[in-house]
Amino acid sequence: MADRVLLVLAEQDGEPVAAALNLIGRDALYGRNWGSDGAFKFLHFEACYYQAIDFAIERGLARVEAGAQGEHKIARGYLPVETSSFHYIADRKFAAAVGDFLERERAVVEEERAALADYSPFKRAGEN
Repeated sequence: MADRVLLVLAEQDGEPVAAALNLIGRDALYGRNWGSDGAFKFLHFEACYYQAIDFAIERGLARVEAGAQGEHKIARGYLPVETSSFHYIADRKFAAAVGDFLERERAVVEEERAALADYSPFKRAGEN
């Protein structure tokens, strides 16, 4: 499994102060965890995004998936994308309740995704 993990480690005076854990897929790098024991300006972006992008380019990976949440990711080109998740819920009543929630949630998530797209750093077709 070690060949499927990228750990970006930041040090200060030879001591670890932050790390970003990424999982390496066939065609993507998946950012999963980040932590720091201090406040270091821009270190989060360097460890989680810029190092991940450099690694993906060097390895010929098609994309970097930065994980859920965080509007701050949009300015760095990580736009919200739809993902799928499949689960089996044995209890029929609970499964129905989850299904009902997901049906209502789907519209809200799509609305938010569309609203956040307005903050994309990329030009749209027809823009100068």
